[in-house]
Amino acid sequence: MKKKSLFSTLAMTASVLLISMSVNAGKPAAAAAATCISDSDITSAALSTTGSSGPFTVSTKSVSRYSASGFGGGTIHYPTNAGDCGLIGGIAVVPGYVSYESSIRWWGPRLASWGFVVITINTNSIYDQPDSRATQLSAALDHIIADSTVGAMVDSNNLGAIGWSMGGGGSLKLATTRSTVRAIIPQAPWYSGSYGKMNTPAFMIGCQNDTVAPTAEHVNVFYSNASGSKMKIEVNNGSHSCANSGYNEALLGKPGIAWMQRYIHGDTRFSQFLCANENYGSSTSVSAYDYASCP
Repeated sequence: MKKKSLFSTLAMTASVLLISMSVNAGKPAAAAAATCISDSDITSAALSTTGSSGPFTVSTKSVSRYSASGFGGGTIHYPTNAGDCGLIGGIAVVPGYVSYESSIRWWGPRLASWGFVVITINTNSIYDQPDSRATQLSAALDHIIADSTVGAMVDSNNLGAIGWSMGGGGSLKLATTRSTVRAIIPQAPWYSGSYGKMNTPAFMIGCQNDTVAPTAEHVNVFYSNASGSKMKIEVNNGSHSCANSGYNEALLGKPGIAWMQRYIHGDTRFSQFLCANENYGSSTSVSAYDYASCP
């Protein structure tokens, strides 16, 4: 009887495990990262503080142009004390036409300190067009997934992309071709022609006085055509570089972090800083604010 009871117990345990695995199969593994950030850390002031000021400490790893495959090298930024968080989201960030990693590098430490593995990159050529930049964003995501230092941390099914100018157009294109990209931030995006139907959650940044990618012809059109969750902030009096390193990092970092947490990690605690829950339009630094189909 004891032996039969033991076998029954083992069988029942196995059944419970199988049911549990089935129930959790559709859940993003990166959601585990949410348990590593305490409620007390999630404040407006903390999200608005610039630099690597989130709850995680950040380290970096250089990726040389010669060791990179499919992109022009860059820097990996990653949390060093997130070992108990499970898998976390990976994000790639690309600059624009005739520009370099330095222009968008600020996103690296900022997002990494909030529990993401981020790679900020240079492109193969500073003259690469948006479709090429989309391909290079994808290659950079593949790089961090396979990297010997951070690869084991990255959830390959929950990724994100950020791009400026033609890089912003690249992020829009990537979102239509790589289903594991769960959220994007196109900043002052430029794209000519059609990149396809885009329904990936997108936080779009426009610059009011942009003469390179005028908002009426670019970001506003892309925002209007996006069919998924979306939010748009237009920086008051901003030039084409209004979201780049050294400009508006406090203003844009908060919604940027919250957007990626909400849609890559699935952490609904960050919804309080998005869409109808926070009126960015009341800031004198913002000339237009809009959102749809989001918290």
